[in-house]
Amino acid sequence: MLKQTSQFKAPAFKDHRQEREILVSRTVFAFIIVILLFVLLLARSWFLQIIEHENYQTRSNNNRISVQRVAPNRGLVFDRNGVLLAENKSVYSIQVIPEQVKNIDDLLDRIKALNLIEQKHLSRFKRKLRGTRRFKSVQLKTRLTEKDVAVFSANGHMLKGARIEAQLVRYYPFENILAHTLGFVGRINEKELKQIDTVNYRATRFIGKVGLEKHYEELLHGKIGSRTVEIDVQGRTIGKALDEDPPIPGTNIKLSIDINLQKAASAAMEEYRGAVVAINPRNGDVLALVSTPNYNPNSFVTGISTKDYAKLTGSNSQPLFNRALRGLYSPGSTIKPMLAWVGLENRIITTKTTINDPGYWVMPTKEQRIIRDWKPTGHGSHVDVSKAITQSCDPFFYDLAYKMGIDLISSEMFKFGFGRSTGIDMGEELKGIMPSREWKRVDRSLSWYPGDTVNVGIGQGYWNATPLQLANAVGLIATGESRFNLRLKTAIEDKDEWRSVEPILALEQPNFGDAKNLNHVRRAMEKVTLFPWGTAKTAFRGATYMSAGKTGTVQLIKIAEDEEYDKDAIDEKFHDNAVYIGYAPLKYPEIAIAVVIENGGHGGESAAPVARAVLDAYFEFQKKNKLLAEVQ
Repeated sequence: MLKQTSQFKAPAFKDHRQEREILVSRTVFAFIIVILLFVLLLARSWFLQIIEHENYQTRSNNNRISVQRVAPNRGLVFDRNGVLLAENKSVYSIQVIPEQVKNIDDLLDRIKALNLIEQKHLSRFKRKLRGTRRFKSVQLKTRLTEKDVAVFSANGHMLKGARIEAQLVRYYPFENILAHTLGFVGRINEKELKQIDTVNYRATRFIGKVGLEKHYEELLHGKIGSRTVEIDVQGRTIGKALDEDPPIPGTNIKLSIDINLQKAASAAMEEYRGAVVAINPRNGDVLALVSTPNYNPNSFVTGISTKDYAKLTGSNSQPLFNRALRGLYSPGSTIKPMLAWVGLENRIITTKTTINDPGYWVMPTKEQRIIRDWKPTGHGSHVDVSKAITQSCDPFFYDLAYKMGIDLISSEMFKFGFGRSTGIDMGEELKGIMPSREWKRVDRSLSWYPGDTVNVGIGQGYWNATPLQLANAVGLIATGESRFNLRLKTAIEDKDEWRSVEPILALEQPNFGDAKNLNHVRRAMEKVTLFPWGTAKTAFRGATYMSAGKTGTVQLIKIAEDEEYDKDAIDEKFHDNAVYIGYAPLKYPEIAIAVVIENGGHGGESAAPVARAVLDAYFEFQKKNKLLAEVQ
């Protein structure tokens, strides 16, 4: 019998209870996981729809809604009589939308064949085309003439994809006549971009560059607006605007300038280099401000060509230079009335003080330096202050200045506005130089000498002034009351009504103590234009009004004691400057004027006739206005 070696195992039976427990536990765990995930999904949904609702709604809207900036209209500028001086004018340009053009080169050739564009326009257009979305318009040419617009319109059916577009830009209807008064606007550069509120300039490329346009940029520019529009995925505008916040136009400004007087002054100065400033001495209103030569500010608005700009900057006459507020000139003999008044007020001289003028003056120092009169034969004996002003006797004022001393001169002339800003609302004004001991020590590191004082006594040497300062100073002599800051802006438009701007008194004023002294100076200035020996008598012969004035002739080069000034032997740029100051009428002065002509020679020969032309125009306009008022 065989022995059984292998063992037999009975099959195991399933544990249904255990399997059920495992299944239940797994099902519960899975259910908990599902519940947790569902809760997390609900929480995330709540977070996105409730907490982040505005954020995602904004993102969604940004995909279909665009906010477009709308530029404000720039404020207008008017003269004192309501004549428009600076406006916004439609300028037409050719715009091309690339996606609407099958063949760009063919379109450009057609436009060129119509003589509407040149090669420079093509080159500039192709540079702009790179990187620009095809549905956006690209400028091909701006500043189209009326003829250009007519030609394009007649051939528009052949130029699909191109169109004429109008844009409002600054325009100066009087062109060069007001160039140095208004200044101009131009395209914003990188330097300006860092200084301005970029949000408020998103819809415009222009900003005031110089003059009044720059000074009142914030007032004239206005506030940007916006337009909400629906766009497609490529950024094209779909349908009408959904919402609109209109821009706030710039503020309109009224100036003290009288355009008729400005024209007269410009015409009188047409052949000269120099400046004319006419003011109302009773409130500081600037009636005319002319600097010649000048330029057309419209050339700068949409971009001046490199060639034209080079002509302006390369000219020896410096047409871009504003001589009225930045030109520094020795005032010459025009300051003699002011010095005479100071001498009388401080009892350094009296109305009866006289000197002998043989054609020179000897400085009472050890060196006994001889200083010549402008008139070689002199003005004779018994020259008093009246005759010294009327005939512009240099030795009288050499002697007066020497006795006064520079300390008294500089302190009193400072009160007349020399060596300080006139306060005119244009910016960029230079203060000039009213020399003093302290000024020379700090500025030149030198001591003050008696010879310096003597030179100041005839308005030369270190003394420099602007035409604005000269007009302001003679205005003070004219009224004998108060000196005002000069100004251009007299009113702003507020809610369709003009709101006046009050004039501002200058900080320091001379003390007009004895009226007799000032009247004595005024009578001497009257003789300058009225008496046969007056230095401006010829210029004012036959005037229908009575005026007072003072001529000045400023030597630009030194002439040796044993030599005489020979105009023909000297280069024109070294010819004497001609200066004139004056006011009218005599009883109640309404206008004060200063004229400076570079290399113009004698003040009575060139500057005084210019002043006469301006004053003639002023009183002629006054007469016409009076007659018109009587008729009405």
